[in-house]
Amino acid sequence: MKDILLKYNRPVPRYTSYPPANFFKEGFTIENHIRLLEESNKVGESNISIYLHTPFCKQKCHFCGCNSLIWNNDDQTEQYIQALLIEIKNSFKYLDTKNRKISQIHWGGGTPNNLTIDQHRRVIEIIRASAEFLPNAEIAIECNPAYLDEDYIKGLTSLGFNRISVGIQDFKLDVLKAINREPSAMPIEELIAIIRKHGFNGVNLDFVYGLPYQTIEGFKETIAKAITLKPDRIVTFSYAHMPSLMPGQAKIQTETLPTDDEKLDMYIAARELLVEAGYEVIGFDHFALPNDELTRAKNTKTLHRNFQGYCTRETTGQVYAFGSSGITQLSNAFIQNVKTTHEYIKAIKANGFATFKGYELSDNELLCSEIIEEVMCNGIVNLELVAQEWDIDVSDIYTITGFSPDKLLHLIDDKLVEISQNQITVSETGMMVVRNIAMLFDPLVQNNSAVHSKTI
Repeated sequence: MKDILLKYNRPVPRYTSYPPANFFKEGFTIENHIRLLEESNKVGESNISIYLHTPFCKQKCHFCGCNSLIWNNDDQTEQYIQALLIEIKNSFKYLDTKNRKISQIHWGGGTPNNLTIDQHRRVIEIIRASAEFLPNAEIAIECNPAYLDEDYIKGLTSLGFNRISVGIQDFKLDVLKAINREPSAMPIEELIAIIRKHGFNGVNLDFVYGLPYQTIEGFKETIAKAITLKPDRIVTFSYAHMPSLMPGQAKIQTETLPTDDEKLDMYIAARELLVEAGYEVIGFDHFALPNDELTRAKNTKTLHRNFQGYCTRETTGQVYAFGSSGITQLSNAFIQNVKTTHEYIKAIKANGFATFKGYELSDNELLCSEIIEEVMCNGIVNLELVAQEWDIDVSDIYTITGFSPDKLLHLIDDKLVEISQNQITVSETGMMVVRNIAMLFDPLVQNNSAVHSKTI
């Protein structure tokens, strides 16, 4: 299996969106932005999902590819919060909040727990004043454990937060030091116990493999320790070393990084440990307990995927993003804000919006998007059924996507996929390189030379 997986370890899109973000077009206007917000009330899921971007970090991790900056002062943070409140208020003017409800809020970063509880409160309050929440709405936050204590966790609970993703990355101190990241401020066992004590019904732990000084045995120990904590979900992200695109990564010495072969061993070993412990494999990098909603969605073939990773359509509707670099993901379009915090604050003060890039999908691209999502999330797509849904012939799908069955021959030989009467089924091993399979239905990438991270 290992030789086969290394064979497919090549640069491909992550497919957190289709088209990938590098296809978004500059020059998107506020008028386009508002029009798409209004149209989103009539096209796609009725649920409203909100992404809030927090760019501030107390120190910059060398491996990080997120849009973030070193926190400078309280005044800068306050200006950002004020801009965030204005953007949220202006956007909700165009959403149908009589017939649509909020199903999810997700705070990402950066380091969202660098904000004060009062700053979180002010943002949550304006959202609650703008639209009604579903009874089971998920309010989630990504946190760095180096800056978490019980008072902060209690504060989050008081605001209705019910899911937390703790960015561990690795438990090994030499690995954390090499990536300029502080360890948890308190023993991780104590931290997780406090989180659960204060009412969080969803606990995620995030890890990265392929970091400097990581070893196979060391990463196995990290995952084994994570399993003893029994979080609802564990995510194992692959580190993509691309200093030409992310200058901060140049601070990592290349000779300290594990080889592709060693990275694959880490992933396989972690996967085996998690499966043995009773976790279900979700897609290719998420793992969830049997009673988790992701597992239920996997079993019913209704998984969904967006910029936050794997999710369900029940929890995640169309995503409306606020803050610098935030990407709004509508059913037929994407809208991206300006990237830097300074530009964001300036744009909001001047215009009430911070629109930068956008992309409206054609009917053909919507078809490609649907097929790619089914492959990426559920590992199966019946092209005959898709053709019926779209009132076209299967031959039209081949033409539109650039796909042909002969492109699967080497994948079939390697037992990564099966095809029968135009139904394509990805094997368990094939899901480890499912990005490669999804790419076969992507005419944009097939004709583009953009730089992407490797599969593993």
